Amino acid sequence: MTSFRTVSAGGLEIFYREAGRPGAPKVLLLGGSAAASYQFRCLLPALADRFHLLAVDYPGFGNSESPDPAGWDYTFDSLTEIVDEALLAIGFTGPMGLYLQGHGGPIGNRLISLHPDWLQWQIIQNANSYDEGFTPIWEHVRNGFWTTRDTAPVEALLAPQTLKSVHLTGHPDPARISPDSWNLELRHLTRPWAREVQLDLLYDYRTNAARYAAWQRRFRRDQPKTLVLWGQGDYFFTPAGGEAYLRDLPDARLIRLDSGHYALEDRLQEIVAEIKSFYHDVIR
Repeated sequence: MTSFRTVSAGGLEIFYREAGRPGAPKVLLLGGSAAASYQFRCLLPALADRFHLLAVDYPGFGNSESPDPAGWDYTFDSLTEIVDEALLAIGFTGPMGLYLQGHGGPIGNRLISLHPDWLQWQIIQNANSYDEGFTPIWEHVRNGFWTTRDTAPVEALLAPQTLKSVHLTGHPDPARISPDSWNLELRHLTRPWAREVQLDLLYDYRTNAARYAAWQRRFRRDQPKTLVLWGQGDYFFTPAGGEAYLRDLPDARLIRLDSGHYALEDRLQEIVAEIKSFYHDVIR
């Protein structure tokens, strides 16, 4: 069964979901949706027979506290600090697997830099670390918003129809994607400051792109055991972004999913099977 708890970190109440047996191999789930750990609602019980799993809601996401951005910096550095403090408070530390999706990629890479001994293996699901991974959707972000911080060109990314497209693009059968996934995200975006939070992080995403070269050097140096699960029709990140990991991690296992950014919505069983197989073949 999945448990739902909160922990104090950085003076904030941080929500997390936990499943599996303490003492089993640990897996930390870091996602990207505004609804946060909700995206792992089905993966947690599906892996609980083999792993001890934990999924954290970042500040301003999901069920965690959302401080006013006028007095709290919503950056990937700040989110990582809160995740780190939460994990230390919970006692979920030491060697583990990291499941990195969307925003979870840059947060996870920062966390690894703080605790390199924590990374036993990684599952990368549509989390970008390469320049060629950006789809054309990013054009106005990279060439406009990041230089001027004028929000006008990127406001459409938070529009209801756009968020629905993010959840449906690349999925071969839209009827298999529950509308709850985007409707819950839209609901979270109606909370005070929620849109400002997402725009602040979209602006700060430029700091992730600036770190890609350093992360790639770490990949080449450390050769972490890596399973890449890549939805080929991702709204944000191209198939080339998934293929690029093999350039620095030639022993990584790449699974090309007939899916989109939120591949767990229609490829859950395939993903579960690949994770268990990879752990059995490579890690155990």
